[in-house]
Amino acid sequence: MARTGTEAFVDLGKHCSWAECNQLDFLPFTCDGCRRDFCAEHRSYESHDCSKAHPKNRVVILCDLCSASMETAEDLEKHQENSRECEENRKQKQKKRCSVGGCREILTFSNTIACKSCGMKTCLKHRFPRDHACGACAVAAAATSRVRVDKGQALRVH
Repeated sequence: MARTGTEAFVDLGKHCSWAECNQLDFLPFTCDGCRRDFCAEHRSYESHDCSKAHPKNRVVILCDLCSASMETAEDLEKHQENSRECEENRKQKQKKRCSVGGCREILTFSNTIACKSCGMKTCLKHRFPRDHACGACAVAAAATSRVRVDKGQALRVH
């Protein structure tokens, strides 16, 4: 008969299968190798000397340059020799930033604004044409001020 629970709650939790531990654990871990239940301290293959650990125990090595995952050191060496792949991955992972000089805001789907006049992609802080030195709006503003000057001169002449 399996040892489970307490006197008050018979079906609650399981005892650790590690002989020296036998701790009652309310959230036990079932080993996917030997199918026995363990406490948090003995859940790893090494801590309970699992006999079926080797085929299931996998280690992943990460590339320092692009964070790609490899299963063996040989795969990592081959990957790093082909540095173009690392560079492409690194470029893809670089976050887009606001186009305004000096602004370091990372652009996401919720804070990216494309100017209707010049098409520049900016953050919310620089969304107005005067805030991102919009070239198309500067030309329109100059034309507007010229019209105002012309109207002023026309009024003075009459």
